[in-house]
Amino acid sequence: MGAVHARAAGLEQMPAEDPPALLVAGPTASGKSALALALARRLGGVVINADSMQVYRELRILTARPSVEEEGMVPHDLYGVHPAAQAASVAWWREAALGAMARARAAGRLPILCGGTGLYFSALTRGLSAMPDIPPALREEARALLEREGAPALHARLLLADPQSAARLRPGDGQRLARAWEVWRATGRGIAQWQEEAPSTGPAPYAFRAIRIDPPRDSLRAAIAARWEGMLRAGALVEVEALLAQGLDPALPAMRAHGVPELSAVLSGRHDLAEAGRRACLAIGQYTKRQATWFRHHDLAALCRTHIIDARIDGTAQLSESWMREILSFLKLPH
Repeated sequence: MGAVHARAAGLEQMPAEDPPALLVAGPTASGKSALALALARRLGGVVINADSMQVYRELRILTARPSVEEEGMVPHDLYGVHPAAQAASVAWWREAALGAMARARAAGRLPILCGGTGLYFSALTRGLSAMPDIPPALREEARALLEREGAPALHARLLLADPQSAARLRPGDGQRLARAWEVWRATGRGIAQWQEEAPSTGPAPYAFRAIRIDPPRDSLRAAIAARWEGMLRAGALVEVEALLAQGLDPALPAMRAHGVPELSAVLSGRHDLAEAGRRACLAIGQYTKRQATWFRHHDLAALCRTHIIDARIDGTAQLSESWMREILSFLKLPH
């Protein structure tokens, strides 16, 4: 695997009476799952999903969920537990994660939360802002606008009504645009303003430590391409075909998971596999840049001790004993 360079940041301590929990964060294809699995085996942990797409049960292959063999090595929780027909919210995940962490503690195991969804980590370490319930009629209005006019047009509407929130969203991100529109319509205030207010739920009562993987772009691009080829060999096209057979709303998060739109185009005859792969790898690469930007702007180190690994973790390689000792020393847990 080669040398792994790491740097420590964020020296603030959580209260000693809080139980420990570990966060393993980083962009897609950085090797988070391999690292979380190795640490769980060494420390007696439970790997808890903190990825917004790996919660969907229909998308094992395209979301690169841990394999059945890996799940048999150590306990895993919150993987494939949510139907694609329903959107999984951050609030839902936070409650589910707290339940999974409590179960891990009850079993005498360390909760290890692994994923690349920054908002999930923020929900645990910072809390969630108060957000009023949205009337069903306004939810329907937002979805109807999205379906009728498309995401770019809805983004243009939002830019006029709520420029602060619109500036934070991509013109093609229909699900989040619809959510921002319904919040503005229901409350007269932007979702960005709600999110900036003091949280209505505080930080989870754990002594968090974080390991963030921050690999070079070239190694990440190569890993994304190799992962895509592996997904195709594993049956990703069949997985998407089964998902499409459910006739779900195209605006649902699971329908926009990386690879689903591209392979849907293959199944409809609009693209061949080569073009689908080019588009999918490009989209995933752009997403990893946004993930890296999020973690830089919402630094976990401001909230808990954070160890940053400047390399991709190769899941096929054994983690060196000296490197494992370095991480364990940072975590201040028994070797």
